[in-house]
Amino acid sequence: MNAVSSNALVGALVAEQPGRARVFEELGIDYCCGGQRSLSDVCRERGLDLETILRRIQEADAAPEEGQEDWVTASLGELVDHIVEKHHAYLRENLPRIAYLTQRVAQAHGANHPEVLEVADVFSSLQRELESHMMKEERILFPLIVEMEKTGQTGWAPGGSIANPIRVMEAEHQDAGNALESFRTLTGGYAAPPDACNTFRAMLHALNELEGDLHAHIHKENNILFPRALALEEKLVG
Repeated sequence: MNAVSSNALVGALVAEQPGRARVFEELGIDYCCGGQRSLSDVCRERGLDLETILRRIQEADAAPEEGQEDWVTASLGELVDHIVEKHHAYLRENLPRIAYLTQRVAQAHGANHPEVLEVADVFSSLQRELESHMMKEERILFPLIVEMEKTGQTGWAPGGSIANPIRVMEAEHQDAGNALESFRTLTGGYAAPPDACNTFRAMLHALNELEGDLHAHIHKENNILFPRALALEEKLVG
């Protein structure tokens, strides 16, 4: 088993071994939007014991989950298809359901739990942004990446480089990450209050599930797809 460097970027650590995401999720370490920070820096900022984290990563490596794809070596086309078929499909199926839940809970419990009013507002904005985001990826950025890999030509891209739409997507990823942090803070870590009804509990469960899927989704784009696409473009131009 290879030793894990404390100077490794947290996003790269999960790209190398996806099972490590479990450790970071449990500790609240941002490995998707914040994936470009080193493990040692994250531990120092969060007041976490580095040796303990390294040990937990090694334990996760020793018990890998079955069926994990190696997206670092898969083709870019395969990774794009996976993101669309798994993560975009998840959002299209679940965003309307979560919107319904947040609105129902806000109406029923907003007087006693004003935080759910803010949850509903933040989610409404997030839903609009994610729907627009997926459309831009599927109609503009993803086809550019797939065509570049297929033809060996850089082709047309806004501003002359895929770096430009990638920067826009990464900024929107950060906005989504901020919304997820708001949900977690507002709900006290998705903890149900004593007077929570079944709809309230369903909303918390759905938001928690959304957080996990979006973390994995954004990680695969920010830390695997985008860097690989940029490296390919640089190679073809160079």
